[in-house]
Amino acid sequence: MTLALALLLGVSASVSAYAQERKMYRTFGVAFYNLENLFDTINNNGKYDFEFSPQGSYRWDGAKYWKKINNIAYSISQMTTKTTPIGPAVIGVSEIENITVLQDLVKADAIKEWNLQICHHDSPDARGVDVGLLYNPKLFRVINVTNHRLVVPELPRFKTRDQMCVVGLMGGSRVAVIVNHWPSRRGGEKESSWLREAAASLSRSIADSLYKIDPKMGVIVMGDLNDDPHNKSVAETLGAVKKIADTKEGGFFNPFWEKLDKGIGSYIYRGGWDLFDQIIVNKNLVDGACGLKFRGAEVLNKPFLIQEDGQYKGYPKRTFSSGAWNGGFSDHLPTEIYLVQEVRK
Repeated sequence: MTLALALLLGVSASVSAYAQERKMYRTFGVAFYNLENLFDTINNNGKYDFEFSPQGSYRWDGAKYWKKINNIAYSISQMTTKTTPIGPAVIGVSEIENITVLQDLVKADAIKEWNLQICHHDSPDARGVDVGLLYNPKLFRVINVTNHRLVVPELPRFKTRDQMCVVGLMGGSRVAVIVNHWPSRRGGEKESSWLREAAASLSRSIADSLYKIDPKMGVIVMGDLNDDPHNKSVAETLGAVKKIADTKEGGFFNPFWEKLDKGIGSYIYRGGWDLFDQIIVNKNLVDGACGLKFRGAEVLNKPFLIQEDGQYKGYPKRTFSSGAWNGGFSDHLPTEIYLVQEVRK
């Protein structure tokens, strides 16, 4: 009996029965954030990070470093909703120099009470930047971490970020998070596209290996892909579709494609929005086969993250602007998706 019918009939006992029929859900946030050159002040990497030292072009000293750390921590602290009051379960990050900067970040006042834990691996990237994963141990338990190198036979000296695959339990459901920072568009978008397609192929290969271990596993591909959802690397090589109904078995759904169609982006280049920072889910997360189900996505374009004035008004408020200290956050906006799990009474 429905609640409306019970009220019409005056059967008050049915109200409690109706309440018992209601489904209860637990929500988990899954976020990604490009931290835009989060370097320490020590020159450990020769010419590549000399600019991020007190003697370098950015005059990167302790005051600027800690301002950056506290800014990023504040930004992460704002990744809360009514259903995710202690923030995301996991946060993939990129453009970090080493584990030390992440250790400083998670101890910052704005988020230290969350007790975020760290997955990190030193990549061979020529600039010395890596990807990593922060996770809340109350919401996510790590089972296994593997790192996968992008090898390009045509360019034997090519060095980029490794792809990190973290398998864990989220609310008891097995989920794998593949954190990426695909090769840049340096040299031209079309000229460099094949490198991002190679990176997409590697992500797809990792996912296929995970399916062999557990066909019902939830798989998330996230990162700064340096391509938009409609580009070949994402739409074809990885196979991430635009519409949720088109998601095939073993395939992916990209909730950020339609957002870009609406003019919503995470990064601006020459006045136009791109949405490079994507979080893509497999079919097991679309239909809930793994115990978690996709329930929404957003670009976290909060006002404090946006430049309010000057030449770059309306852009993400970055650390430096035209080489001058700007005291901002990042040139990328964070993104987040939400997964729900039915809670049995």
